[in-house]
Amino acid sequence: MNVSRLSGWRRHYEFPRMRKLRSGYTTGACAAAAAKGATLMLTQGMDQEQVTIPFPDGTLVSFTFCACQWSDPAHTSALAAVIKDAGDDPDVTNKARIEATVRFAGDDEVCNEQIGIFGGKGIGTVTKPGLAIPVGEPAINPVPRMMIRAAVTEALALSTNPASVNRPLIVTISIPNGCELAEKTLNHRLGIIGGLSILGTTGIVRPVSAEAWTATISASMDVARSGGAREIVLSTGRTSELAVQQQLRLPAEAFVMMGDYLHFSLVDARKHGFIAIHLAAMWAKVLKGAMRIPQTHVRHGALEIEDAIAFLATLGASPVITRKLVGSNTAREIYERLISMEAHDLIRKVCGAARDYCQEVSGLPVTVYLVHSSRQIVESVAGGIPE
Repeated sequence: MNVSRLSGWRRHYEFPRMRKLRSGYTTGACAAAAAKGATLMLTQGMDQEQVTIPFPDGTLVSFTFCACQWSDPAHTSALAAVIKDAGDDPDVTNKARIEATVRFAGDDEVCNEQIGIFGGKGIGTVTKPGLAIPVGEPAINPVPRMMIRAAVTEALALSTNPASVNRPLIVTISIPNGCELAEKTLNHRLGIIGGLSILGTTGIVRPVSAEAWTATISASMDVARSGGAREIVLSTGRTSELAVQQQLRLPAEAFVMMGDYLHFSLVDARKHGFIAIHLAAMWAKVLKGAMRIPQTHVRHGALEIEDAIAFLATLGASPVITRKLVGSNTAREIYERLISMEAHDLIRKVCGAARDYCQEVSGLPVTVYLVHSSRQIVESVAGGIPE
């Protein structure tokens, strides 16, 4: 066993070799394009095949419509729809139909803005404080709202009937299957009920979901703090989360699913002002944390078994144990072999090393819970910053 290999393992994991992934467009960008198309249809009386809209960085991007039509027999309301292309990002909204319906406000309608933006079918409503949108409003984030207004304003400037554009315009964004898709997201944790959010800060989706994941983590912590939570529970997945929920008597808002974004979540917890962190994960993720690997997804480097065994040797694993670990195919097999050898003390040392790394990054006390696939906590190491 070549323990000297340890000096280079972090470089291997932090700078992975990845194929170039194709970027896509956010729901906010798609909604803005649909809104412009529907506005052009309403003001010019002709359906549109595609439009070009401005992005926040000043670039212009074209979108093709899957539908552009009148939405009522009297031709007082127009609809346009875009099929979202998320590129290589595995987002649940990829291929979703994003619709915008546009009409002029009626004489008896109160509209406080020249361009009013509303949520239709499949758009969630904000029910908890701490998000960028006030409670009671449709979950259409600030940058998408800005993009929608900019796109609609461009369309109004092209109107063949300038007198009509002085009337307030009602823009309603919808995702027909948004309620079903929302069940696959963490929206309910954030207090977004009844559908999806219209998201995005740049208009571009950067694979693979890093921006969406980290934004969700931060938003979840915003909600937790607004709800009065002083401690945060970070878990790598639903199994780990369920295990600690049975033990920790904390409000639902305090549970944040961080996925593989360990380092980001630890730093963000400190920024949000929490006083302690509870971290729940299964063996492979705990082992990577102990080895000080900041991003624990396999795409950032599959766990090298030799590196892992060499690391265990630094924690005091005897030559007898390390020899019996040679030939393991996965981190899980390492764990199973350790259990068969009753090397519980070594497993606890791994949890302790993971705790030490997490405390070093966050500056907060971090209690680590090692969770088995049976949803049982099989080991825990209490947090505590040394004086």
